[in-house]
Amino acid sequence: MKQRLVTFAALLGIASSAAVADSAKAPAPSGEVAMPKIEFIEYDLPNGLHVILHQDRTVPVVSTYVLYHVGSKNERPDRTGFAHFFEHLMFEGSENIPRGQIDKYISAAGGNLNASTSFDRTDYYFNLPANQLKLALWIESERMLHAKVDDTGVETQRQVVKEERRLSVDNRAFGTVFENLAAQVFKGTPYAWTPIGSAQYIDEAKIEEFRDFYKRFYIPNNATLAVAGDFDVEEAKKWIAEYFGPIPKGKPIERPDFTLPPQKEPQKQIITLPTTPIPATIHSWRGPKETDADAPAVELLGDILATGRSSRLYNKLVRKGDLAADVDVFPYLLENGGVIGIFVAGNPGADLEKLDTAVNEEIASIQEKGVTDEELQKAKNQKLARLASAYNSMNSRAENLAQFHLFYGGAGEINHQFEKIRAVTPEAIRNVARKYLTPEGKNLLHYPVAEAAATPAK
Repeated sequence: MKQRLVTFAALLGIASSAAVADSAKAPAPSGEVAMPKIEFIEYDLPNGLHVILHQDRTVPVVSTYVLYHVGSKNERPDRTGFAHFFEHLMFEGSENIPRGQIDKYISAAGGNLNASTSFDRTDYYFNLPANQLKLALWIESERMLHAKVDDTGVETQRQVVKEERRLSVDNRAFGTVFENLAAQVFKGTPYAWTPIGSAQYIDEAKIEEFRDFYKRFYIPNNATLAVAGDFDVEEAKKWIAEYFGPIPKGKPIERPDFTLPPQKEPQKQIITLPTTPIPATIHSWRGPKETDADAPAVELLGDILATGRSSRLYNKLVRKGDLAADVDVFPYLLENGGVIGIFVAGNPGADLEKLDTAVNEEIASIQEKGVTDEELQKAKNQKLARLASAYNSMNSRAENLAQFHLFYGGAGEINHQFEKIRAVTPEAIRNVARKYLTPEGKNLLHYPVAEAAATPAK
């Protein structure tokens, strides 16, 4: 069995941001997948903080998840990378937490922690033994009220994020794929730059700019706090009121308001880099918003095209065609729009034009003939299995409750995902393939191996 060379999730740098995405290659179940209803209560504090509590006492663990409605799309074009920078800076400490001690407090309590940034949001989570909920709430309230935004922390994190960019983007094979893809697909919008941002702008920014960004976005009325696991509800409410209640409400936030109009003509770019080990081609199109009615069908279309060894493109390009080392399809749907991307890593010496032709043929086949009931059911089983597996985790339940509240207008959406997947028809798959994967809407990136490239990078 060939090992998968790269996944689009890894190229996007979002593999740790969503538990549902982490299990993307879970096997399909043999029977129907069932998911119990997830019960929760929610309310707002007077300062605007939205709180969601989901009690599950089957295992003595608790997860907290704080979601800030700020991502790279909230940045200025000449100050990209701020949201990602704060993902790191918020671990520096606070007025009452010594520098660098947050991770030590959590690990000493037997827990773990992480954070992530996307175009639309920044999140922080703790997973702890059930008797450590108070510690998690105290830390999160501390960095919401008075995180350390001082010269020492800023200078430390400048170096950290620049090194992260060097390792994950500049010096990594295919590390620039999503930057170039976003610039093509989202040109002229705040999605045109990626969350990793520019090292140049982070270097140029003054301490006052970082402090202003913190005061503007890391406020209770721009945050959702979700708690899931083994805890006493009334006790949790009391602690939340004590820790978060005194935090002042911030000013209303002006958000970018934009939509992605249909693309009228295709675009192509050739990227020649010394780090490219094998030839690769990336096809991408503008997709729907994550809340769009088309979203479930688009996600299942991606599974039919490239999830698993029997998927259409993997079967055509890797197993039978011997043209590619790997293929992946990734619908990445966001608050204001989305992208549907196909990444094909060719075998050494592969002709990129032949790879493009094979991709175009398979897309045209779905657009003309549709998909079989068997293909669709397999894709549904895979999707339902991933959802069921993810929702077994308290961390994933907290995360999804918060994100459904923020982006879908109601945390209860978590209980409707299964029915939406099951409702997708073969006709819906063909319709979204025709609607989004159009020739005029295509954006093409070619990554030739440097020695064989005839055209310089643009």
